Amino acid sequence: MTLSSNLVYAQPSAPIRTARMAEYDIIARVTQRLVAAQNGRNEDRTELLEAVFNNEKLWSTLAADVAEPTNGLPAMLRARLLYLYRFTVAHSRKIRDNAADAAVLIEVNKAILKGLRGQEAVT
Repeated sequence: MTLSSNLVYAQPSAPIRTARMAEYDIIARVTQRLVAAQNGRNEDRTELLEAVFNNEKLWSTLAADVAEPTNGLPAMLRARLLYLYRFTVAHSRKIRDNAADAAVLIEVNKAILKGLRGQEAVT
């Protein structure tokens, strides 16, 4: 056995990331920004509005993905995710109008994170 053949069987230095892991990380980062902004003391609401905008962008991307006919998720789950997208858009508008806070958006994202971890199905 040569040195080069040993390298073929060597363990990769970083674990292979699945699409599910990548989705989890992105949703977790957006959610952390929402939490920080919700708890922040930013008088002009800039941080909160930016976090809400990023959350809306995330949900828009998710909705576009689940709307694709080639998406492999079950139809009922796809429908629920599209509903959550519409809810997120409507609630984000209320936040921009200063008529709501981000708590419910944070809870929605946390429920999705639990589902991605396999702890609980999205309902």
